[in-house]
Amino acid sequence: MASDVRLKEQLPDVTQRIVDTYTQVGAINHLGHCPLPNYDVIVKVVEDLQEILYPGYRRQEGLHQGNVSYYVGALVDGLHDRLTTQIGRALRHEAGAPCQGELDVDYEALGQAKAFQFLKQLAEVRKILALDVQAAYDGDPAVKSPDEVIFCYPGLVAVTVYRLAHLLHRLEVPLIPRMMTEWAHGKTGIDIHPGATIGRHFFIDHGTGVVIGETCEIGEHVKLYQGVTLGALSFPTDSEGQIVRGNKRHPTIEDRVVIYANATVLGGHTVIGHDSVIGSSVWLTRSVPERTTVMLEKPRLIMRGEHVDELDPEPNYQI
Repeated sequence: MASDVRLKEQLPDVTQRIVDTYTQVGAINHLGHCPLPNYDVIVKVVEDLQEILYPGYRRQEGLHQGNVSYYVGALVDGLHDRLTTQIGRALRHEAGAPCQGELDVDYEALGQAKAFQFLKQLAEVRKILALDVQAAYDGDPAVKSPDEVIFCYPGLVAVTVYRLAHLLHRLEVPLIPRMMTEWAHGKTGIDIHPGATIGRHFFIDHGTGVVIGETCEIGEHVKLYQGVTLGALSFPTDSEGQIVRGNKRHPTIEDRVVIYANATVLGGHTVIGHDSVIGSSVWLTRSVPERTTVMLEKPRLIMRGEHVDELDPEPNYQI
């Protein structure tokens, strides 16, 4: 069926109505200003970083001790250049600096300094990630090898990107850390704010639906299952009704804690003591002492049906 030309002739009017909103609703467009960090470039940065952190598992095959230095060196060199530009853009945007005229700050030079400080820390990040891989291997009997963790576990993807983004967050790089972790969120269903503090030997099993808030503090040897929320209890506001930012809003999880599926732990003053276990579907808004198990009272499982009735005249089963 041919297109209706009369409708197509109305497209310029449709276009103009859309463009008019760019002045009417200016908060959600970025026109006539300095370039922002480029999303596609940031994704490429994350992918290259994963190639460096886990060489031989992703794009490049045939790596060995004789050639890996050349390969990683080329990646590091490219990352330096892209991060210098992207961090410089983010810093300039955050400062509200004009695009034209003399600037008091050389944002690209500042971007280069931060990029270099970030790249210097990648060797230490690899040592921490090796412990995270070991945590997954130790914590899940379904894992046959560390290779399986690296290839298959979304929790490791999310934690890897978080650890990289957290470094940039500590270097006070705006925008880019959130871009990185939200990319990982979309890939894995695991939402970790780059401002959270997470210790070594950390494992998220299955992972989908896990939320870890900005001011959350997590110790070492902690294990979370799918659907766990470590969130804020409330959002205090100022005298004008604006949200007060910067306060500790999310819980503290001490060492060797296990939190099972769909548990919710809320509040900046909530502390889960070390060596504790939080059962599935628990809702917590107050602290728990160390070495404590918290669980819901066992529910009753009720089964009704023709065959069940034949087996038991009172088809009520308690679990």
